[in-house]
Formats: sequence, C-alpha cells, structure tokens
Amino acid sequence: MGRRAIFFGTILWGLALAAPSTAELAIFADGDFVKIAHYELLGERMRLHLAGGGSLTLPLARLERIVDDEVEFPAPQPAEEPEPASSSFEISFLPAHRVPASPYGEVLYAAAKRHALNPELLAAVARAESAFDPSALSPKGARGILQLMPATAERFGIQSSRLWDLESNVEAGARFLRFLVDEFRGDLRLVLAAYNAGEGAVRRHGGVPPYRETRQYVERILGALGVSSPPAAIVASRGL
Repeated sequence: MGRRAIFFGTILWGLALAAPSTAELAIFADGDFVKIAHYELLGERMRLHLAGGGSLTLPLARLERIVDDEVEFPAPQPAEEPEPASSSFEISFLPAHRVPASPYGEVLYAAAKRHALNPELLAAVARAESAFDPSALSPKGARGILQLMPATAERFGIQSSRLWDLESNVEAGARFLRFLVDEFRGDLRLVLAAYNAGEGAVRRHGGVPPYRETRQYVERILGALGVSSPPAAIVASRGL
C-alpha cells in the first residue's frame, strides 16, 4: 500500500506541475507585480486578494493592469514544418490610408495620423478591447473604447477623469501604441502583447508572454488585420 500511495502521489504531483496556473498577475505602475487569487473593483480603488493570503487595497492610478497568469504550453511541432504564408502589415501611417469603416472611424483616423499609426491598427484594437463602446468598463478597471487603465492614461498625459471622453481615450491609446511601436521596433506581435500585458511582461519573457489571454489577444488582432506571417515580415516605416 505504501508503494502504491507513493506511485499515485508522484503522478498527481507531476500533473500539478504540468497544469497551467489559473491565478492572475496585478502589475503596478512602477513595474512591480504580484500574483493574486481574485480582485474587486471599488470605484476608484481596487482590492487585490493575494494568492498567498491577505489583501491589498490601492488606488486604480497605481495599477497598470491585471492579466491572467495562465501559462500556455505550446504543443510540440512536427519537424520541418513549412512556414506560414507571409503577409506584411504597415504599422505606420501612409497617405494612402483611409478612414476605417468602423464606428468612430474619423476619430480613430485623426489620432492615428497624429501619431503616425495605421488607422486600421487603432480600429482593430478598439474592436478587440471594447467592440467600439466608449462607455465600456471592465471588471479590472479599464475604461472606454481602447480600455485604458487610469495609470496608463496618466503615463501618457491624459487625466484619468477624461477617459470617458471618446477623443481623450483614443488619444491616450494612440500615444501608448506609438510608444510601443517605437519601443519594440515595429514588431507588431510584441506591440500587441505589450498593449495587453504591459511592456514589462514582454521584456521579462523575451517576447510574447506565455499567458493564454495575451496570446489569444495577439492572434485575434493579427487575424483581423489579415496578418499570418512570422514577426520578421511585420514592418514599420522608418523616419516617421
């Protein structure tokens, strides 16, 4: 019986190690982060229930974002798998770009032009983040059409109280995206991953973080933009 118990205990331990974490990460405005079990939005404050016990209540302005810490283990790939068909996407604004055929297309286009971004990128992020709802409020505290946290808006010069204003929200989101495009040298996958999980997470993992939420987010927007290429084929114009 003792050997059998040890045998099954070993199996259960192995399964526990292989199973993805279902906790979440609260990422603070200063770049630090903590693993949490769950959270409560309390107006302009957030109560974080820590994974190790206890809780922490802090102003939303100190919280950069909350992301699922559910690690996705990639499936083994067969040897010599052919590369997917390449399809490049121009991140930067070009004179040939038109107003997106989406709600608030004119507002998105104007902000994209100001910050040298492809308007379709801004529209795709708005679609993924809020389905173009300027009044959207997530349980994590993200607000407006581009679902910005107050701390993120403040980083880019937009007061958090203005996030319910459509044009201010789009302006803050465009500034953030422009920063990420410059930070990650036009690598669209990394830009989108950082918009979802924060640039700190992208740097820590040396690429798209292994969070299921973030990877699905990146692939969903790439699909909407018609991009199915490896990162090297996703380019941005220089000198803008």
